[in-house]
Amino acid sequence: MIRRLALALAILPLPAFAATIESAYTDLNDANPCATVAQAEEGDGDWAEIVCPGFRGFPVIITYGDARESVFYGFPPGRQAVSDGWESFGPFNSVGPKIEWRYEVDGDLTRPFATIHRWFVSQPEDSEKTTEVLVVEKVGTLAERQGCVVGYVVASGDPKANEKARTIADGQARGFACGADEPVIIADGAELPEPYRAPPAE
Repeated sequence: MIRRLALALAILPLPAFAATIESAYTDLNDANPCATVAQAEEGDGDWAEIVCPGFRGFPVIITYGDARESVFYGFPPGRQAVSDGWESFGPFNSVGPKIEWRYEVDGDLTRPFATIHRWFVSQPEDSEKTTEVLVVEKVGTLAERQGCVVGYVVASGDPKANEKARTIADGQARGFACGADEPVIIADGAELPEPYRAPPAE
């Protein structure tokens, strides 16, 4: 179970890196067409796996099932691992069309290390209403091939949510150990929709 961390942004550690950190944005829309690589056969439920273009060749893998989505950013360790690493929310949900990529520039090298993506999560008492959550995720690189949720920021009614999400991304994502470290949660008194992560396959 994810441990809620009552952290002020001022105490989030920021490691000392010489590289410059910048943002880039990609869109999930018709101008950047996605490809459906797998989907349910008739009578096999409602699910699909979709691959979309991301930042500088880094793919975005969206797994859809039962009106819920899970997203992996970058290069996964394998097809099975993406399914095993399903991370979403318990209520119905969907992701927004724009992804912010945090990347570092060190000389001629450009390395994306985190994404910030806005999710719309249905509220249990009224499915027509949604709670907006900025989900910060570690990007799977060719070298490490490890990606997962690093933090959550409840964005509904918070004009500084993006700034808070960038602080989590810059301070936590590069050294975050998926499966061992717990995501940071910033809700500022609001209710975070219950996150859900599928248990590892046996």
